[in-house]
Amino acid sequence: MEHGAPIIEIIEGSGIYVNLSNILMISVATIITGAIAYVCTRNLKMKPTGIQNFIEWVLDFVKNIINSAMDWKTGGRFLMLGTTLIMYIFVSNMLGLPFSVVLDEGHELWWKSPTADPTITLTLALMVIGLSHYYAIRMKGLVEYGKDYFRPVGFLFPIKIIEEFANTLTLGLRLYGNIYAGEILLTLLAGLATSSWFGAIGAALPMMAWQGFSIFIGAIQAFIFTMLTMVYMAHKVASDH
Repeated sequence: MEHGAPIIEIIEGSGIYVNLSNILMISVATIITGAIAYVCTRNLKMKPTGIQNFIEWVLDFVKNIINSAMDWKTGGRFLMLGTTLIMYIFVSNMLGLPFSVVLDEGHELWWKSPTADPTITLTLALMVIGLSHYYAIRMKGLVEYGKDYFRPVGFLFPIKIIEEFANTLTLGLRLYGNIYAGEILLTLLAGLATSSWFGAIGAALPMMAWQGFSIFIGAIQAFIFTMLTMVYMAHKVASDH
């Protein structure tokens, strides 16, 4: 049976609708990400121990991503952005793996991965592309920023405009497609498991295997999104892109 999203209209007749499930799940992802960051950094020591090692490993990992896209003098300012993105997206990708919550009345799907919704992933992509333009203007100046659209030759200007839209779509839809497809398969396996005893036995092993694979996919997609973010940033702010 198809599951719908819990959507309400903010003001009757306004035509503006809000997906309550999206609001719930991005709030949960934000709280979990913030809690992880707080717990890992509340007792910082010069010689890291325990859970501080984890957050320092994440910082080093993101630092290496930035260094692969641009020099550290230019890219160092994006360390917190990259760390926040990779942690938030990974947490978001994981939320829909253990279970989903569907209310019988209206068959509304409330609990899922927020990144399994194109609205969320495209919003993240739009934010990243918007930030790349903001930092380009801030660091290079409006005139130099404008000239980049005509380099190395002027007739590339239309192509570069199309590229901006293409980057936004591919960045957001890549993440959405991978996470959504994984959750659809888990839903089908869960339906098979609840159909009969034979279905439960037959679906148990594939479900465990796919959940493990989904963790890997979720981590890879968080890495790819962060890496492409830094590539787009470098393309805009670095003088030798």
